[in-house]
Amino acid sequence: MSMISFGRAILGALAFAGILAATPNPASAQADFPNKPIRIIIPFAAGGGNDLFARVVGQKFSDLIGQPHVIENKPGAGGRIAAEFVMNQPADGYTLFIGASGVMSISAAAYPKLSYHPTKTFIPLTMIANFPLILVVPIDHPAKSVKELAEWAKAHPDKSNYGSTSPAFTISSELLKLKTGMPGQMIPYKSSNEMVLSVMQGQTLFVISDGPPAIPQIKGGKVKALAVTGSKRSPELPDVPSMAEAGFPEVNTQLWSGFFVSASTPAPIVAKLEATLRKAIADPEVSAKLKGMAVNPGGTSSDEFRKMIDADIENYVQVIKAANLKFDN
Repeated sequence: MSMISFGRAILGALAFAGILAATPNPASAQADFPNKPIRIIIPFAAGGGNDLFARVVGQKFSDLIGQPHVIENKPGAGGRIAAEFVMNQPADGYTLFIGASGVMSISAAAYPKLSYHPTKTFIPLTMIANFPLILVVPIDHPAKSVKELAEWAKAHPDKSNYGSTSPAFTISSELLKLKTGMPGQMIPYKSSNEMVLSVMQGQTLFVISDGPPAIPQIKGGKVKALAVTGSKRSPELPDVPSMAEAGFPEVNTQLWSGFFVSASTPAPIVAKLEATLRKAIADPEVSAKLKGMAVNPGGTSSDEFRKMIDADIENYVQVIKAANLKFDN
């Protein structure tokens, strides 16, 4: 070999070594995770329930994992804009998504052309919390139970309607109709507050609402609660029976919120995120704050959370088919 050829070989070897040195080592990156702040993407505006969940859990999560978190609110299209944003970020564990049931399982059931799937595009890490919905009617309505409401609606089909703001409430109300045999025309509203107000003003016969807009009006004597969905009573409304107690256990809609990460995220990083988030949610101070928001703290394993979501989707699809519902993407 000539001196020139030998020199070129040496330079080539040095260049190759430089490339290797500059190339990130996946194993090293996983072992060092996290070494920078972690973003938490929220699909709704600041101040809402999911935003509050993220802030309550986020601080303890940061303390445990040793890096700060940065909250980014990306509202729009019922949360689907944020979900699509997260699915297009690097799968390195530095972008977490707060996925609510409306954005994830309900959207997967309601929108056949949805660009993502809750348990295929993402890995469900753990549920933050879940909560029942509340069936409310006008305060002066003669019905004192779900069965009496159903009988009244059957006798007055032209006066039977309900308010809704999203597929979550529509599906819950249609499930009630399917299980009781009662009629009811859906009337659209822009917010849960407007939906509850429609009952107060006698514009709708009933709504199945989330707690924050309904509970103050129930406690204030402005509307009447007949039941909460699911098998357990709400601590906030101890005198209101569950749907199971009312004779309709199948009306068990529970909304929830949880942490998700890209499905391509390396397993060791997923495991670390899951363990840390579950520990944060289980913290007594965090758990107490969540309960103070009238929700049931979660902390489920990733596998339990995934199975629950898949079961949710299947149940919602069945209700949508049975009620012949159509939703615009």
